[in-house]
Amino acid sequence: HQERRKREDEMQEKVVYHDGKVEEVFSDGRRILTFRNGTKKEISADKRMTTISFSNGDVKKIMPDQRVIYYYADAQTTHTAYPDGLKVLQFPNNQIEKHYPDGTQEIVFPDHTVKCLYSDGLKETFFPDGTVVKVEKNGDKIVVFSDGQKEIHTAQFRRREYPDGTVKTVFCNGRQETKYSTGRVQIKDEEGNLILDK
Repeated sequence: HQERRKREDEMQEKVVYHDGKVEEVFSDGRRILTFRNGTKKEISADKRMTTISFSNGDVKKIMPDQRVIYYYADAQTTHTAYPDGLKVLQFPNNQIEKHYPDGTQEIVFPDHTVKCLYSDGLKETFFPDGTVVKVEKNGDKIVVFSDGQKEIHTAQFRRREYPDGTVKTVFCNGRQETKYSTGRVQIKDEEGNLILDK
């Protein structure tokens, strides 16, 4: 095995160009071009994969399936571009961002919270505890908690809906309205004074 590897690594030809570029051809068919600025470009024997190593530590790989993987050394971040237009960023803190061709973005945070930003302006966040937050383009927000409670925030009101059917609403002027699952309705004015209880 070591003997075969040694043969694959044997340089068959070395060409030094007038601009300082050096091309090495290996017995396994690989080619390595080394530029004066320290950049190295390695082309696989079948010419289907190219790896470019830059002097600053960045590495760009063009894969046989046409994916382009770029590693930014300073930021320790990997950017992968797929032929269908999908772009994926992986950060050193394990955060992953996916940018889809239709403009949708999906961000997976290290704590497994997932945030989706859609091209129509809708934002959805899925928390590990099961809570889901949706924010519409107009700013309306819906929070669905894992225990079944639901909160709706608009410019006109804030409403909490409970699994038993009870609905509590606080309007922008401060008026409060509670409709219980039993049919009871309670209304308080903006100062908290009881107006109706039936």
